Amino acid sequence: MSDHDYEEIVSPNVYFDRNFNIEAVKILPGEYYVTGRDMVLVTVLGSCVAACIRDKHTGIGGMNHFMLPDSKSDTGSPVGLAGRYGTYAMELMINQLIKSGARRNNLEAKVFGGGNVMRGFTVANVGERNARFVLDYLKVEKIAVAAQDLLDNYPRKVYYFPNTGRVLVKQLRTMHNETIIERERQYVARIRSSEVQGEVELF
Repeated sequence: MSDHDYEEIVSPNVYFDRNFNIEAVKILPGEYYVTGRDMVLVTVLGSCVAACIRDKHTGIGGMNHFMLPDSKSDTGSPVGLAGRYGTYAMELMINQLIKSGARRNNLEAKVFGGGNVMRGFTVANVGERNARFVLDYLKVEKIAVAAQDLLDNYPRKVYYFPNTGRVLVKQLRTMHNETIIERERQYVARIRSSEVQGEVELF
């Protein structure tokens, strides 16, 4: 297998998308996927954010799906728990991109999500915190943001084709909203339990 064919499989949800006639991967909260193959990476975002990052010359790219933890001890500082967690989520994928042959100075990002969909959530503006974090992180890392669709009050379904950089975003105004919210609540519960165990096993 050449570097260009390298795949990092951290999402087991591989299927064939008949709409696009291409192999696809569904990425759930806390997962990411990196590939050099011609595929579509798919996720549904509520308050979570997804960073879609690719080497614009080789087409090696990936997508993650994460949320900052709502630790009561976290003050919003970039060195606090939430900042460390978000940085870890981003670095996991970027390290895999580099390992699979992408060059850091060729990376471009497209970012999505951070919708205000979790009414009654324990932390105000959780989507806004996630959106601000991902933009700040990419700015610090000098990774250009080629496109973004963040905030507002609806979930999104994102289709990302890392080979070409093409993205399709579908706004989900009514359907499946409760499923998305429940999935994110379960993810938040996993984050909270991993906080207690320390910083190594964050996902």
